[in-house]
Amino acid sequence: MTLQQLNQLNIDDCINWFEQTCAAQNWCQKMTQARPFLGLSELQTKAEFFWQQCSHQDYLQAFEAHPMIGDVNSLREKYASTKGIASSEQSGAQSASEETLQSLHRLNQQYLEKHGFIFIVFATGKSAGEMLQILEERLPNDTETEIQLAAAEQLKITLLRINKQLQMEGLV
Repeated sequence: MTLQQLNQLNIDDCINWFEQTCAAQNWCQKMTQARPFLGLSELQTKAEFFWQQCSHQDYLQAFEAHPMIGDVNSLREKYASTKGIASSEQSGAQSASEETLQSLHRLNQQYLEKHGFIFIVFATGKSAGEMLQILEERLPNDTETEIQLAAAEQLKITLLRINKQLQMEGLV
């Protein structure tokens, strides 16, 4: 698929394409209606603009599409490679110890209970220890602050997904 083909997709197929990057239906519809995009930069700019126009309900809809960081077995699998490289890292670096995984699980549950939505963070390139630290720092925040922080993280995730989709499809 090319950018031109994306611009020419029927409405349903285009909405489906955007849903792969962000599950907020209002945002997907606005992105579909904003076509044609003259280039990747314009697509990204409009993605950010329309995200900033979204309501809290739109944000929550996007958050619901994420898996929760909290299933200990999934966490073990995700961070298994950090155990092998931890010995060669600087002394302050943390590996994905059982304690870290259990703490992530426990704090994610607390976060969900406190705020009513799952913890959202741009996780690419972050270790389990870094994720835990961010979660610990954000857990005391009030829900309004967390919606705003999570929305900013969601935008980073969405833009990364757009870039990946376009690279996969040869658009970049």
